[in-house]
Amino acid sequence: QVRLVESGGGLVQAGGSVRLSCAASGLTFDNYRMGWFRQAPGNEREFVAVIGRYGAITYYADSVKGRFTISRDNAKNTVYLQMNSLKPEDTGVYYCNARLNQWSDYWGQGTQVTVSS
Repeated sequence: QVRLVESGGGLVQAGGSVRLSCAASGLTFDNYRMGWFRQAPGNEREFVAVIGRYGAITYYADSVKGRFTISRDNAKNTVYLQMNSLKPEDTGVYYCNARLNQWSDYWGQGTQVTVSS
């Protein structure tokens, strides 16, 4: 069974940095496009970043471009999100996503990131 386990969230001051990790199991990791999404209270889940199967292709939401970096280590079945210059509006639950196609689309349980002003 597929499991995605996020870690690394917490409370950080504005301007600080946090690195999230997502460890995957139960799937052939390098077959999957990996992404990060987030959901703030009262808001819908939104796209943050995505990385291709071998890490050569990345894409970011405009709101995080230049501040966040997504990366992956296929040998460790892990995807990362380095978040720098954090702002209070980055607060939310961050979710890891693994997607091969519409039938193979998995989510982690989420990790809370809170940015204080």
